[in-house]
Amino acid sequence: MFGKVLVANRGEIAVRILRGLREMGIRSAAVYSDVDRAALHVRMADEAIAIGPAPSRDSYLNIDRILDAAAACGAEAIHPGYGFLSENAEFAAACESRRVVFIGPSAAAIRAMGSKTQGRRLAKAGGAPTVPGTESPIVDLEQARRTAGAIGYPILLKAAAGGGGKGMRRVNREEEFEAAFRDASSEAERAFQDGAVYIEKLVENPRHIEIQVFGDQQGNLVHLGERECSIQRRHQKVIEESPSPLVTLHPELRQRMGEAAVAVARAAGYSNAGTVEFLVDGDRNFYFLEMNTRLQVEHPITELVTGLDLVHLQLRVAAGEKLPMRQEEVCWRGSAMECRIYAEDPDNHFFPSPGRITQLSRPFGPGVRLDSGVYPGWVVPMDYDPLLAKLIVWGGTRDTTIRRMMRALDEYFVAGIKTNVGFFRQLLDDSEFRLGHLHTGFIEQFFARRQKPEPSGGGAEEAVAALAAAHFSAKLKLDGVRPAAAPSSRWLLDGRAEGAR
Repeated sequence: MFGKVLVANRGEIAVRILRGLREMGIRSAAVYSDVDRAALHVRMADEAIAIGPAPSRDSYLNIDRILDAAAACGAEAIHPGYGFLSENAEFAAACESRRVVFIGPSAAAIRAMGSKTQGRRLAKAGGAPTVPGTESPIVDLEQARRTAGAIGYPILLKAAAGGGGKGMRRVNREEEFEAAFRDASSEAERAFQDGAVYIEKLVENPRHIEIQVFGDQQGNLVHLGERECSIQRRHQKVIEESPSPLVTLHPELRQRMGEAAVAVARAAGYSNAGTVEFLVDGDRNFYFLEMNTRLQVEHPITELVTGLDLVHLQLRVAAGEKLPMRQEEVCWRGSAMECRIYAEDPDNHFFPSPGRITQLSRPFGPGVRLDSGVYPGWVVPMDYDPLLAKLIVWGGTRDTTIRRMMRALDEYFVAGIKTNVGFFRQLLDDSEFRLGHLHTGFIEQFFARRQKPEPSGGGAEEAVAALAAAHFSAKLKLDGVRPAAAPSSRWLLDGRAEGAR
C-alpha cells in the first residue's frame, strides 16, 4: 500500500478522499491555489503545497505543477477526484512517465472512452445498445445534414470530447441545423479545446440511469448497481438516488444494464472506478450514453446501499490488490438519495452566489451523511464550481429516504450566501417526484406545474395581498428560512421565468 498520496483537487471531494486516506493510515498531501489557502482540504491534509494563482489553468489544471508538488512531498500516488484532471489522458500518462501511480484507469482507457464517438464504437463492440447517430465527428456539414434527416428530427448535436451539457444543442428541424452546429462546435472548443461534434437521435424525456463499475488490474470486473440521475437542470444532475424507482419495479433491468456496463468496461480494458451511463426510454429500452472514467460526484449513494467504500477500493486496486468481491457477492440494501448543495441564488435563475459563509448549521441523525468542503467564515470563491456539499441520506424504503431528506434539509442552514436548499424542499414535496415519475425534463415540467394559478375570486387588493404573501413565503423558503405560518398553497415564483424559457 502507498505511504503517501497527493490529492489533486479541492472542495468536498478533496476532503472526502483525505478522510479515506486517514482511515487507511496513509499520509496525505494537498495542493491549493492562492484563493484556496484557507480551504478545509488544506487544513485537513498532513501537508499542503501551493500550486499557483486562482485560475484553474494555472493551478488545478497545470500538470507540471501538480507533478512537481508530488515529487516535492514524496507522494507515490495521485488521486485526481472528479473534474479538473481526473479524465485527462495526458495527465494519467504523465504520472506513469514520472513513476507516480494515477489512482484511476490507464491513460489508454481514458483516451478510449474520453472520445464520445470512440466510446460509442467500443460500446457497440461490447454488445451494448446505442442511440442511433454518427460514429465519427462531423467533418462535412452537408453530409451531416443529410445524415440528420435520415435519422429523423429532433436530433442532438453533442461535443465529441466532453459532456456536462457543454457543446450540446437540440435541433428540431433542418432549418436550425447549421446555426446549431456552429453554436455547439464553438462551445465545445471553449470547453474542451476540441470543437468536434457528432449527431445523436434525441430520445424524448428519457430516464438517465448509470451503472457503477469497478475493475482490478488482474482483469476482474463487477458492477455495483444503478443510480437514477434523471433530475437535472441544464444537463447537470442535482438529485441522485439508488436504487432507481424504475429498476425497483423491473429488477431484471439491473442485471441487463449491469452486464452491458461490464461489457463496455471490458472492451476498454478498464480498471479502477468508472461509470457507464444509459438513457432509458418509455418502453424500458436502454441505450449507452457515455462512460465517465473517474469517481462520480454521486458515489456516496452507492456506498450507502452496498456497504462498500469506493475510495478505499480505488486505493487498493491502484496498489495492485484484487477486488475483494465477486459479482454474486454484491448486494443492495435500502434506498439512498443525494442532493447537491450549491452556492447559487434560486431567485435569480440559480446564478452562483459567492461570498462569506457567516453561519453554518449541519444536519445529524441516523442515516444522514454530509460530504462538505466548507466551514463558517470560509469565503466561497467565484473561480470554481459553486458546489458546497452533498447531503446524502439512507432509509429502508424510498419513502423513508425522502422523508429523512426533507428533515435533513430543514436542519441544514447557511447564512451569508444563497443556496438551493429551499428549492430541494419543494422538489421533494412534489407528488410526481414522490411517485417516481422521473425523466430528464422533470424540472422544467415541475416549474410549469408550479406556476401561480389565476385568482378564483376577490378584488384587486385581495389578489395583490395573496401574491405578496406567497412571494414572502417562497422567498423565505428559498433563503433557507422556514416561516412560522406559511400559506397552504406553495409555488416557486422563479419557476414562471424558468418554465417560460
